[in-house]
Amino acid sequence: MEKEIGKITHWYDKISVAVIKLTDVLKKGDRIKIKRGAEEMEVAVDSLQINREDVEKGKKGDDVAIKLPQKVKEGAIVYKVE
Repeated sequence: MEKEIGKITHWYDKISVAVIKLTDVLKKGDRIKIKRGAEEMEVAVDSLQINREDVEKGKKGDDVAIKLPQKVKEGAIVYKVE
């Protein structure tokens, strides 16, 4: 089952980091799926940061940064995979 938990608002190419504006809770260890059109990627959240500080979880309204294995586009929707 998938539940929408946020949207990609920024992509940092040099460090392969995406910023997600959360509409729900996201924790380290969660599996997420990122979708935009036909593009789709599923990953486990290994690193999670808010304002360059490592955190265990982010909550609704937070802007969290996560490292990803490949580029994602701004506007992509983020889902938690359960």
